[in-house]
Amino acid sequence: MDENGADTPEQVIKFAPKVGPRSYDTLVEEAGEAIIAKLQKAADLSNENCDRAMTLAHKLSMQLRAAEDRVNQLEAEVELLRDRAVRAERWLQTIQKEIEEKLIAPRSANATQQTSLPQDAKC
Repeated sequence: MDENGADTPEQVIKFAPKVGPRSYDTLVEEAGEAIIAKLQKAADLSNENCDRAMTLAHKLSMQLRAAEDRVNQLEAEVELLRDRAVRAERWLQTIQKEIEEKLIAPRSANATQQTSLPQDAKC
């Protein structure tokens, strides 16, 4: 047993500082203060990291919101352009039908009538 009344391995006793009770109290105080200082520094660094992460998350959130707004705007534009394309296609079909009915059909009928005239009818 050592002077504190506990069994301590031989190797620990070799490294134990040989100081009086007053010096031991000072060492404990210094060690405690050093640990508290390191904990405070770790807490400060952790808070700084958290603040940076929150700032970045906010920035990315704003960018995401802006991108979503732009996507919605582009989708609305696509829908508008799609509707315009459908209307334009309908107009083209209407124009094609009018051309066929008013221009092509009468010419075809004229060409058929001219070829069906009798051979002996000369002008």
